[in-house]
Amino acid sequence: MRRRALVFSLAGLGCAPSRPRLNVFNWSDYVAPETVPGFEKEFGVRVRYSIYESNEEMLARVFSGNSGWDVVFPTHYIVPPMREQGLLTPLDHAKLPNLKNLDPAFARPSLTSHAVPYMWNATGILFHKRMQPPPVSWADLWDPRVAGKITMLDDPAEVLAAALRKLGFSLNSGDPDQLRAAQREAMRQKPLLRAYLNSEVRDQVVAGDVLAAQLWSTTAQQAIDAAPDLDFVYPSEGFPVNLDCAVILRESPRQQLAHEWINYLLRPEVSARVADSMRTATANAAAKPLLAAATRENPTLYPTPEVMARAEWFETMTPAAQRLRDRLWTEIKSG
Repeated sequence: MRRRALVFSLAGLGCAPSRPRLNVFNWSDYVAPETVPGFEKEFGVRVRYSIYESNEEMLARVFSGNSGWDVVFPTHYIVPPMREQGLLTPLDHAKLPNLKNLDPAFARPSLTSHAVPYMWNATGILFHKRMQPPPVSWADLWDPRVAGKITMLDDPAEVLAAALRKLGFSLNSGDPDQLRAAQREAMRQKPLLRAYLNSEVRDQVVAGDVLAAQLWSTTAQQAIDAAPDLDFVYPSEGFPVNLDCAVILRESPRQQLAHEWINYLLRPEVSARVADSMRTATANAAAKPLLAAATRENPTLYPTPEVMARAEWFETMTPAAQRLRDRLWTEIKSG
């Protein structure tokens, strides 16, 4: 079950109606408390800010081309199909002088023509330390001893990735036989699951209602901060890495203001404050020296090179592979 988007205005009371308004649709927990108010004050605008919990939720809202949003934050592998569907406007790099602050590892020209890397994360297992022995692999989430006490992400790419890696296949596999084998693994696991949940599972793990959860590193670290009896592991079989990016929708009538918002997010001090406050990993190289040591040296947020050697970036699927994956996911959820 996906969290309903919470739409709220951070403009404050008494704002003049004539002030320009920017509409931003973002993942939850991806700005610091002062990020939006700071932009509003400096640029003399209002920001309508809303959150979502999955790429699918965001795409359902913007696919018509008449959503009302100006800036959204798709994961990197969603950017090419959005571009091909004509949903994105090409970025004017002259209006984004702070692009120079990006980590070169993320600033790929094929991506930055239409998207600006923002924050990155990886997927692993959040678990209670009372789970003994502790999980070390995706296979441990198929163990009957944790039946009814585990969750998987409500995300087709992530669930199939875990099943594919468990079987020794690439998480980007488009091979029909491998994908169907992964589906069978997911169906075999389903009776053990409490639910498919995204960020909303965090509080359930903190409360002890869920023993282990497939989860993004950012959300996992937020849970660990709230409950020290939790831990996180990147599975031995390999795991996905994601890069969430800021894009401007072609439908937006506020292109200049949208560029100013993205350039503002690229400021080292703004990016560092978001990463420190929300416990995430920034794609902004100039921001990293400004991070608190507790963020910069955190192995959940910034895995060691030895751990990252097991990582695999999600890739954009071919249309045929994506159709098959979508069908298999529908069958998993309804089966």
